[in-house]
Amino acid sequence: MLNVNDKRVKEILKRYEPIWALDHALGLMGWDLETYMPRSGVEYRGFATSQLMLMRQKLMLELEGLVSSVDEGGLNDYEKGIVRVLKHELKFYTKVPPSLIEELSKTTTKASVVWREAKAKADFNMFKPHLGKIIDLTRQVADKLGYSGHPYNALLDLYEENLTINDLDPLFSRLVGGIRQLLSRIDREIYPTKHELEEAKYNVDEMRIINEEVAFNVIGMPRDRFRIDTSAHPFTIGMAPGDVRITTRYEGVDFKATLFSVIHESGHALYELQIDESLAYTPLARGASTGFHESQSRFLENVIGRGRYFVRLIYPILKSKLSILGKFNENDVYSYFNVVRPSLIRVDADEVTYNLHIAVRYELEKKIIEGSMEVNDLPEAWNTLMENYLGVRPRNDSEGVLQDIHWSQGSIGYFPTYTLGNVIAAIILNRIEKELDLRNLVEHGHLNPIKDWLRDRIHKWGAVYEPKELLRRSLNEGYNPEHLLNYLESKYINNTY
Repeated sequence: MLNVNDKRVKEILKRYEPIWALDHALGLMGWDLETYMPRSGVEYRGFATSQLMLMRQKLMLELEGLVSSVDEGGLNDYEKGIVRVLKHELKFYTKVPPSLIEELSKTTTKASVVWREAKAKADFNMFKPHLGKIIDLTRQVADKLGYSGHPYNALLDLYEENLTINDLDPLFSRLVGGIRQLLSRIDREIYPTKHELEEAKYNVDEMRIINEEVAFNVIGMPRDRFRIDTSAHPFTIGMAPGDVRITTRYEGVDFKATLFSVIHESGHALYELQIDESLAYTPLARGASTGFHESQSRFLENVIGRGRYFVRLIYPILKSKLSILGKFNENDVYSYFNVVRPSLIRVDADEVTYNLHIAVRYELEKKIIEGSMEVNDLPEAWNTLMENYLGVRPRNDSEGVLQDIHWSQGSIGYFPTYTLGNVIAAIILNRIEKELDLRNLVEHGHLNPIKDWLRDRIHKWGAVYEPKELLRRSLNEGYNPEHLLNYLESKYINNTY
């Protein structure tokens, strides 16, 4: 598949190989840090990681002259993709001064520690000066990167290439209005606001067996290229086409949490596993964007995994192996998987209300970066938007403005990619149902045609095309929220999924 003829691009790829090797090592070290590393090794791992990252930055900067000298005229799509991806990454290294990067790194390292304590005490004032400094430094980063129209656009582009508020403003406006209207019409006989299985304690050993069976035997993850481990926060790491790993966690109550962590992360993993192997060792061996990656996990978790036909497929496994399911039938489990209620905490939100949580964060990030809102105003503004959008009001800062780690890490501009993932997942559903008998395939456990479709349309291309171009080429769409609203209405009002 990979076709590189241009001599300069061939030289770029040769010089990129040690950068790929460093990424591979950093990925493995990051996975080990979260899974098996002894706790006392953290200081040494931190030093080793920082040194490898400095080496990576040095190698990247040494590529800058060669990359910038390439005239993209006459290049094929793969060659253009290689140059585009590297230019996008080099933009940060070349435009943002090392002193600013270092200052932001020091500030976020300290802020993450303070954030944890502030969250535990529900005290925003503890975190406020650190957040204020992060926002000030982030504005400086936006200025250095340059932008058209709005400083937030520079930050959005770090996570989703060429994404702007012109894309997001109409998208969130439509979703907020549409979802709030839909909430009042949900069929509560089938989609309750709570379910007794949410409080049921489960046997962890039983769930480990179920998770393995669902991942390997139902979804069909390859045993020789994929593994599941346990960590405090579920994640996916793709180190190579032959080595992709996910984690889940076991809290001992509400078994769907660990099950859907496995299904969600398996969606990310499938993307990594199905990138065309000819792209290995190149800058193209990655997902098209954060939003596209999230679309794959959300499609598998929500559209497939929480659907009636997948429940029908896995219910016999759950019934035979999970002792707490004694009195619960297939319909009970479906209702449990699809509880819908406005809640305070984003990570606990259902698929109907989730994007309202993201809309709150989007509005606040945009205002704080443009300077129309002060850091001091964030808690009250957060609470007011939560009440307006979801009808619930945080009782304290821990339930409100302090609930996410992202801002303490300087990740401003990241949240909208979660909603893009949901929007793209619904676009995929709309398109795939025109070509495959999706429900019948899922009900009978024939997931390979679905995985093949995703591979051919999205996965195999890696980062050859920027996200908007891949969306147009593969799905003939833009960031259209109507498919998501149609899906939610079809499922939660018409009961068709």
